Amino acid sequence: MDRLGVEAVELERWNCCGTVYSLSADDLMRQVAPIRNLIRAKEGGNSQLMTGCSMCFNTLKRANHRARTNEEDLARMNAFMYDEPVDYEGDVDVLHVLEVVRDQIGFDAIRERVVKPLEGLRVACYYGCMLVRPNEAAIDDTENPSVLEDLITALGGEPVDFSHKTECCGAHQTVDKPEIVADKTYGILGAAMAQGADTVAVSCPLCAFNLDHRQETTLKLHSDFHTMPVVYFSQLMAIALGGSESVLRLDLHHTPPAPLLAGKGLL
Repeated sequence: MDRLGVEAVELERWNCCGTVYSLSADDLMRQVAPIRNLIRAKEGGNSQLMTGCSMCFNTLKRANHRARTNEEDLARMNAFMYDEPVDYEGDVDVLHVLEVVRDQIGFDAIRERVVKPLEGLRVACYYGCMLVRPNEAAIDDTENPSVLEDLITALGGEPVDFSHKTECCGAHQTVDKPEIVADKTYGILGAAMAQGADTVAVSCPLCAFNLDHRQETTLKLHSDFHTMPVVYFSQLMAIALGGSESVLRLDLHHTPPAPLLAGKGLL
C-alpha cells in the first residue's frame, strides 16, 4: 500500500472481529467484538477501517450495517460497552483493500506503478462468499464480480473467468468433514484448470487454506486431480509493484507457487 501512496496504519488495541457474523438476530452481544474495533478506529481519529481479510471484512461490515440501520440495537450495544470512552455512532466506514484499490487509488494509477508486470500469468480470480454476499456487504456484483479481474489486468496479468469464482469453498466444514472441502476444491480448482489458469488468487484465509492445504486430501479422493498453486491477490500485487520477495512468505504454502512464478520470470 505504501508503494501505492496509501499510508496503512495498524489499529491500536484491536481485537478479534469474531471471525463470522452471528446469525442469531437477537444476539447483540456477538456484535460487540466487531463494533469495538470500529470504536478503536474512531479513537484514532479515523473514519475508515480497512482489512485485507474477507472474513473480517464481512463480519465488520455487517455489524456496522446493523448499527447504522437499527438505532435500538446500536443503543443496546453501546450500553454493553459502558466502559468505552466514546459511544459508537455508525461513523466509521468498513472497507476491503480491493475497494480502496478500485475506488480510491484507481487501476490506471496502479498500472503506472507496476515495475514487474505479471506477463504470461493466467490467474483465476476467486471471490468465494464473503466479498459478495449478502448484498449489504458485497463489494461488487454478487453474481459476476470483476474487481479482482480488473486488478490482475492492471498488474499486467491475464485474468481467467471461470464458473466457480463465487462458489463456496466449504468453509468450516474443513474442521470435521475435510472430504466435503476436498470435493469443493476438486470442483473449484478443476474449473480453473479447465479454463487454462496457472493459479487461483484469493482474499480469504479460510479459502486459501481449503483450496491449498486440502489438495492432498483431494488427490486421495480424486485420482484425476492435478495440484495447482493458490496465492493471495496481495502477493501478486507485491510482486508486480516491486516488493521484496522476503515479504511474500511463499514458504507458507502447501502447494508451492514459487516454481510457477519463477518459470514466468516473476521471481
